Amino acid sequence: MRVKKRSRHRKAVKFYSTCFGFREPYKVLVDGTFVYHLLTQGLLPADEALRDLLSASRTPVLSTSKCVLAELRRLGKSHAHCFDAASLLATTKCEHDKVIPGVPVIYGLKNSLFIEQPSVQQRKFAQLDEEKRLNMDISEYKKLLKAASEGKTADDEIESGGEQHKRSISSLVKNALGVAEKSKFKRNRAKGPNPLSCRKKKPKPQSSGAQDQGPKADGSRSEKGFGSGRATKITSKLRQQTRSDVLRALAASILVPEPELPS
Repeated sequence: MRVKKRSRHRKAVKFYSTCFGFREPYKVLVDGTFVYHLLTQGLLPADEALRDLLSASRTPVLSTSKCVLAELRRLGKSHAHCFDAASLLATTKCEHDKVIPGVPVIYGLKNSLFIEQPSVQQRKFAQLDEEKRLNMDISEYKKLLKAASEGKTADDEIESGGEQHKRSISSLVKNALGVAEKSKFKRNRAKGPNPLSCRKKKPKPQSSGAQDQGPKADGSRSEKGFGSGRATKITSKLRQQTRSDVLRALAASILVPEPELPS
C-alpha cells in the first residue's frame, strides 16, 4: 500500500513539474489547519515529512500568510501553540483576488500526509497552455517578417494574371531560422569501370620475321609468348644439322677424284 501511495504522489509531482514548471526547492504555503494537524499527529519536523512526501532531494521551504496568523490569533488559547509554530515560518503576501492555476493542495489524514491529484480543470488548463505554446504568436510573426525583410530572401509564388507575389508563412519561417531547402533526389547513373579491378592489356605478338631472328646479340632474349624458349632451341638445332650436312657434302666432293676425260 505504501508503494502505491508513493508512486501516486510521484506522478502528481511530475505532472506539476512538467506542466507548471515546479522546481526544487519546493515552496509550501501552510495554513492554520495544516499546522494544527502537524502538531497533534506528531509529524515533526514538518520539512522532513514534506520532503519524504514530495520525494525531493532538497528540503522544501515552508511559509505562511498574514491571514493565517490572524485566524490562529482569533481562535484563542486553544490554538496558541499553533500560532507560535506558524509565527516561526516566513510570511508571504496573499492576494485573494488573484487566482493562480496549478497549485496542488497537501492535506493531512491521521498520521500521514497526502497530496491532491490534478483535477480535470487543471489538466485542461495544461493542455490549453501547451497548444498555445505550439502555435505562433503575432509578435513572433512580426519578428519573422522583420528578419526576412532585412536581408533574407523568401520564395515568391507567381500568380496568374500578373498579380503581386505573395510570401508564404512557411518560407518566411524557414528563411528566418536558416533552414536549408531539401536537395533534389539524384539518381545513381552508371559510371566508368574501376581501373584497379581491370586487367592490364597484354602486349601485341611480334611478327614472324622477328621470331626467326633468334636471340639477340647481347644475349638477352626477346619477349615472346608461351613456349618461345623451346622454339628457339629447335631452330638452333636445325641450323647446326644443316651446317654439318653442308660440310659433309663439301668433304665428299673434295675426296672423290674427278673422272678422266676421253682423249
